[in-house]
Amino acid sequence: MYHCFSITFRKEGSKQYEFKAESDSECNAWINAIDNASFSKMLLQKEELEQKHLHLVQIVESEKTAKWQYTQQCEELTMEIKKLRNELLTLKRNWRLTPNQSLSEDDDSEDLRKIKKVQSFFRGWLCRRRWKQIVNEYINSPHAENMRKRNSLVFRMVEAEEEYVEQLQLLVSGFLRPFKMAASSQKPPCTHDEVNSIFLNSETIMFLHQIFIKGLTARMESWPTLVLGDLFDMLLPMLVIYQEYVRNHHVSLQVLAECKQKEKFAQILRRLEEKPVLQGRTLETFLTYPMHQVPRYIITLHELLAHTPHNHVERNSLENAKCKLEELSRQMHDEVSETENIRKNLAIERIIIGGCDILLDVNQVFVRQGNVLQVMGGEKGKSQRSRLTSFKSEKEIVRQCFLFTNHMLLCTRATNGKLNLVEVSCVFASIINTIKSVFHFL
Repeated sequence: MYHCFSITFRKEGSKQYEFKAESDSECNAWINAIDNASFSKMLLQKEELEQKHLHLVQIVESEKTAKWQYTQQCEELTMEIKKLRNELLTLKRNWRLTPNQSLSEDDDSEDLRKIKKVQSFFRGWLCRRRWKQIVNEYINSPHAENMRKRNSLVFRMVEAEEEYVEQLQLLVSGFLRPFKMAASSQKPPCTHDEVNSIFLNSETIMFLHQIFIKGLTARMESWPTLVLGDLFDMLLPMLVIYQEYVRNHHVSLQVLAECKQKEKFAQILRRLEEKPVLQGRTLETFLTYPMHQVPRYIITLHELLAHTPHNHVERNSLENAKCKLEELSRQMHDEVSETENIRKNLAIERIIIGGCDILLDVNQVFVRQGNVLQVMGGEKGKSQRSRLTSFKSEKEIVRQCFLFTNHMLLCTRATNGKLNLVEVSCVFASIINTIKSVFHFL
């Protein structure tokens, strides 16, 4: 059984390409990959719209929650007003039924003082009981429950921040500074450039979060009045240093792996990692911690906003901080994806004999690679139905195929393991047509 597919172009006079795959699933995989490559920009727009839709759904849910809370509060206040009105009517009725008796000050003064004391005691008891009821009603209200959850989230955020600062301090004091000293020795196990490439700007990140945790600790002293919006406003402009760290994290791990091949460096690293204070964690583990900090802030702000009333004094500042962090996270993700794509393209370009200028374009996004059989000797004028009967007799050549968003490269494998670029490469920019057909025949 043959599993074949063909590619045609909208431009007249262009050559048609026929390929064979080893299996039906492989054939369908190539078809889907080419379709996705053709409509990559539309897929990006779809992802952006889905993110906007998710954001709007979250806003609607938040508005529904706020509406429900306001409705509950209005019902509670209405019941309270009814109770107060009934109590007022009862007091007026009792006051009217009380006979106006003229008591002589000399005969009844002692009894009058006793009555006033009893009345004063009773009024105080009623006030205390009413105040206790108000406090209990508030404690059991949804607003108080939200405030308790919000305070709990703030406490957990402070604990997580303290733990993160401690991890950064262990990274700097336990690894960075010892390796800097070793790099300055007479027989250094590594160079200063390698140390900088491994640890990047982790020490600057540590100083930033030490300042942030001091601000959080100072705000905790004014509990239960917790205002955090201005702290995030101060922190956000400085979080751009994470872009450099995330962008070069893969380089850091690559340089570390190369340095581990040196015996002296590996011995120093083993000795440092065996310290009890590190609790068995490796250097790679500590280098990974900053990668998760910005997403952790976004999750914390999502949870805080879920338990922050709509009319809260710092709701707008927290929403603004969340939006900026999401934008920063999106930029870092795009930069990491772009860097990985460039590395992949350069790796392919290096194994092609004579190189390939097409792969030096940063807009070329890698989609798929694999082996296909190219059917040679076809005539342009033949229809697809007539081509079915002649597939068996035509020449087939194994091609190493690399599919990108704008191009498809066809290569042959040389004896030395490298690739020879075929004279014809399929250019997809604005000329690709949808795949015309898939042939299955015996």
